[in-house]
Amino acid sequence: MSKPATDNRLYSYSDYLTWPANERWEIIQGRPRVMSPSPGLNHQVVLLALASQFYSQLQGKACRVFIAPFDVLLADPDTPDQQVTNVVQPDLFVICDQSKLSRRRVKGAPDLIVEVLSPSSVKHDRYEKFLLYEQAGVREYWLVEPEAKLLTVFRLNENGRYGRPDLYAASGPVCAGVLPELVVDLETVFAGVESPEDLP
Repeated sequence: MSKPATDNRLYSYSDYLTWPANERWEIIQGRPRVMSPSPGLNHQVVLLALASQFYSQLQGKACRVFIAPFDVLLADPDTPDQQVTNVVQPDLFVICDQSKLSRRRVKGAPDLIVEVLSPSSVKHDRYEKFLLYEQAGVREYWLVEPEAKLLTVFRLNENGRYGRPDLYAASGPVCAGVLPELVVDLETVFAGVESPEDLP
């Protein structure tokens, strides 16, 4: 299997499928980005707590929750693989339109995406993915900061842009705008977060 070269060429999902299966990559506007290093303890603690609440509350409902690694192709359903230049693996996402799902991937914008910030992913998640998800029409985008115990929620306006974010601190319930039946308890989400100075 080949790897993306360090040149100025643009890559597609067709190229992505030829890269080593033991490495995790994303493609943003045709540019490859290796996903390393692996997430840390607090990232995993928070992601697991979120996924547990999402799963238990959406079980048996029309919308389904998924966690990484699972390929999300941000493109129209009829776009050929060789023309898909945005491939991401969000930490957690919700799909309500089952026609977007296949055995190996999602093709189309999720209804809600959650990214849990790590020191190595802050710029990528706050800026590159923010613009990408907005452009793709992801209706709700959550950014979770484990150590700060902070949740920032962006919701898509009628004009197709993310408006002023809602900020939520360490405790209290948060209702998903696109999923009114989903209520997340932040106190539980952040309960297992360790202070950075306490970690080796």
